[in-house]
Amino acid sequence: MQNTRFTNLLDQLLSYFSRSFSGPWNRRSIGLISILLGYYLGSNLTVYFLQRIGQRPIVVLVMVIIIELLIRLRSYVTKTPWPLHWLIIDNLRIGSIYSVCLEAFKLGS
Repeated sequence: MQNTRFTNLLDQLLSYFSRSFSGPWNRRSIGLISILLGYYLGSNLTVYFLQRIGQRPIVVLVMVIIIELLIRLRSYVTKTPWPLHWLIIDNLRIGSIYSVCLEAFKLGS
């Protein structure tokens, strides 16, 4: 294949997503479990805090601030195979973002 911008983008996406699912079986299973746990926590905690506080913008703002802080902290990790705790934190973040986006599509907003 030719080295185009699209193929470079696909290679970068593949390498980004393969970090969670490469390595020994225990690292892959912890990566998958943390994504599913992030989805579960994201869908349940947002609904819980939404009912508890009653203000959707505040709940979303707090969640966005927490996610942005995690992204900023993750940029300081320079090791090629990420440490296991950063893999778990990143996959929890990805799962929670996916659950909130899926809830938004279900609600139509």
